[in-house]
Amino acid sequence: MMRCIIIEDQPPAQRVLKKFIADMENMDLKATFTDPLLAMDFLKTEKVDLIFLDIHLPKISGIDFLKAMHHKPNVILTTAFPDYALESYEYDVVDYLLKPFSFERFVQAVSKVPPNKSEGAKEKDLNVPKSSSDAFFIKSGYELIKIEVANIRFIQSDADYTEIHTVERKYLSQEPLRYWEAYLDSGKFVRIHKSYILNISKIQKIVGNQVRLDEKTNLPIGRAYKDNFMKRVLK
Repeated sequence: MMRCIIIEDQPPAQRVLKKFIADMENMDLKATFTDPLLAMDFLKTEKVDLIFLDIHLPKISGIDFLKAMHHKPNVILTTAFPDYALESYEYDVVDYLLKPFSFERFVQAVSKVPPNKSEGAKEKDLNVPKSSSDAFFIKSGYELIKIEVANIRFIQSDADYTEIHTVERKYLSQEPLRYWEAYLDSGKFVRIHKSYILNISKIQKIVGNQVRLDEKTNLPIGRAYKDNFMKRVLK
């Protein structure tokens, strides 16, 4: 998980960044600051992987903030003024976002963060064998419950566990969502949101940014997943 903070004094720009970060599965927003000096105090005791830094800030500028940092995390600058682009790269920033920027441009910038500099990249990768059977078992208390893969409608992430929603009922699993994403057949199941994996065969219709499974069940499509999802559905 990539831990990040926002240093931005304009509420509209804060809202955009918060929304875009929330749409990213691998990002965790730790704090938002309007005062860069408070951000400096925070960074003395907390480690982050990425800073979204506005150039025009009260008290000190974003450039002065960069100059004052001896051991800085990855930094993506945000500003409405293109004049500082060349100077900013002298301080080894990851990217420079010119406001207003799209979600696609945001994703492009974040994708430039070097994995080896991200604390989140140190998480162990799951070594999950791909499923080739029509059913699997999950542990529930002292029981092992058999689940038919074809009966799964969707899987939802919920705090420290996942909910497997089948045609008949819901089951709880201690495996994270990324385990099921790796385990299940990618030809039949697709990630549509940071919190949802969907059985493609259970789709009734797609309405805007939602997938309808029945009259009572609508699942959101996350921005970061929409293009891949639509390609899978329309192929």
